[in-house]
Amino acid sequence: MKSTRKLLFVGMLLSFISLNAQEFELGKVSIKELEEKKHPTDTSAAAAILYTKGKTSFSYSNVKGFSVITEVETRIKIYKKEGYDWANKTVEFYTGTGAAERVDYSKSVTYNLVGGKIEKTKLKSDGEFVQKMNKFWSHSKITMPNVKEGSVIEYKYTIESPYTSTFPEWKMQQNIPVNYSEYTTEIPEYYEYNAFTKGFLAPSISKTVQRGTIEISSKERESGRTVKTTFTNEKIDYQIKITKYVLKEVAALKDEAYVNNIDNYSAAVLHELASTKFPNAMVELYATSWEAIVKKIYDSEDFGGELNKKNYFEEDLKVLLAGVTDKKEKLVRIFQFVQQRMNWNNYTGYSCIDGVRTAYNQKTGNIAEINLMLTAMLQSAGLLARPVLVSTRANGVSIFPNKSAYNYVIAAVEDDNNIVLLDASDKYAVPNQIPFRALNWSGRLIRPEGSSVSIDLMPKSASKENVMMNYSIDKSGAITGKIRKQYSEYNAQIFRNNYAKLKEEQYLEKLENDLNKIEISEYTRANATDIFQPVMETFSFTGANFCDVVGDKIYIAPLLFLSSKKNPFTQEKREYPVDFGFPFQDKYAINIEIPEGYAIESLPAAANLQTQENICSFRYIIQANGNKIQLSITQDVFSPIVSPVDYPVLKESYMKIIEKQNEKIVLKKI
Repeated sequence: MKSTRKLLFVGMLLSFISLNAQEFELGKVSIKELEEKKHPTDTSAAAAILYTKGKTSFSYSNVKGFSVITEVETRIKIYKKEGYDWANKTVEFYTGTGAAERVDYSKSVTYNLVGGKIEKTKLKSDGEFVQKMNKFWSHSKITMPNVKEGSVIEYKYTIESPYTSTFPEWKMQQNIPVNYSEYTTEIPEYYEYNAFTKGFLAPSISKTVQRGTIEISSKERESGRTVKTTFTNEKIDYQIKITKYVLKEVAALKDEAYVNNIDNYSAAVLHELASTKFPNAMVELYATSWEAIVKKIYDSEDFGGELNKKNYFEEDLKVLLAGVTDKKEKLVRIFQFVQQRMNWNNYTGYSCIDGVRTAYNQKTGNIAEINLMLTAMLQSAGLLARPVLVSTRANGVSIFPNKSAYNYVIAAVEDDNNIVLLDASDKYAVPNQIPFRALNWSGRLIRPEGSSVSIDLMPKSASKENVMMNYSIDKSGAITGKIRKQYSEYNAQIFRNNYAKLKEEQYLEKLENDLNKIEISEYTRANATDIFQPVMETFSFTGANFCDVVGDKIYIAPLLFLSSKKNPFTQEKREYPVDFGFPFQDKYAINIEIPEGYAIESLPAAANLQTQENICSFRYIIQANGNKIQLSITQDVFSPIVSPVDYPVLKESYMKIIEKQNEKIVLKKI
């Protein structure tokens, strides 16, 4: 009996190994994969990565030396139309000064099941193209053909790079399920890399060593009566260190509410060159500190070289600051001058592309050109201005020192131990209120000698939304009222960026739909373009969807369309910090007139919620005076970033706040 079980187990094991070997090979798509209607562990998935395998190795030539070759092959299942985007693949590669990288696609096929048979559609040349993004980077893209619900797609691509400082980041987790992810590095003994894994999932890691050989060709010329050339070939054996990372059955990365960049928390493998030791040469160290990275950036021509250029604006600066001696006024004048003159071309980066002089003359530039220009003008005016390197929210937070950790630069003015942050690329930003895209925890302020210091980018004061609303209820439950909203700090900046350029008719249509189909009239807006003042909007409204009339009673939630209906925090456990972006305060003053012939039967109870961790607070005060009801609500979020440890407190608090916001006043006919 034991022998039979053993044979059965071995048979099942061999079958499993055979199945997986077949699955993890391009061109071996099965009918079973094509017939699959939904992912077995995530039925909501629009697509899934059935397997993805990558390998980074080294190639040697006598002309180029060592190059880094990264090969990637992937098989993806499309379940729903929402997953069609996964049939497109984009690979970024360097095409700037010096040697360029190269990307090649191969074995790109779409598979469909037609009449019980597998139909193959190969990628044609018109489905592959290269798009130049700027003078440094390009995108190589493919769009797979004949993609339908149920399709399986496969592709392979190779990146050849002359640069050995880093490898492409290997992402083992995506926003769709990944059944199998494997990444292998094959590194010659001459190179040492620091390897990092990030995210909440740890891959299995195995290491082996094998031998490799490179052949070096050389030639020598001997002088004499005749010139003789001798060619020699030398073979050198060396060790190759092989490391394999494997992660199986990886759940989709779910984007929770208030996450600054979900990619910060995805499982991935990263590499940074630590040192090299070639035959007959000294060890050369590369792994470095933030200080060394920053100094290298500062010393580059595209950064420090551009910052030191000043003669292109000197005459305009003299006119701008004529008769001005106050430092704060100088700062504001220069900031507004650059902000109003320059137009951002939507390119980030800390390196100038066309240079500050060209950008100044053309009145258009990337982030570096605009804000290095701003920094230089502030310095010329005698202010202690410094550039600050930043990683945008989209770029994420780096886990080790490297040049790509930053992708943005702003200006800072140091004065009396205070730091004023400035970004002139946004038409609606003000001093000490950089655009939301750059509000990413901390930045690195650079001093002239190339030293640097980490500085906090997060705002300390609350951004406020103050609302005053008066309305009356008639006997049918219809509402007629007037509202005034005032937005300050980041609330004002976000409002201006979202709506200031929108036509009023379009905005009002959207507003009416967002506010439960109310009808808006007498709309006015103040300070839409005066960035140093709060935005204020006022309008009258009517609505018929806010009261429940049952017999001789009227039930109404007094906040009407201002209340939140759903708790944004629904997970039992939070894996990522909650990132509100900035502290804020919402304040409501509401006056309600009840209909004639009705009396107040009951009001919601007052409430005062304050978390011990000083995360948030909520105060609810309501009182009646004759046929009038006054309601005052103040909600504060003090901490812009809440750790997962404090998530249960935040979740419970929001649940109580939303319940209180939706409690109803009961009116009874008399």
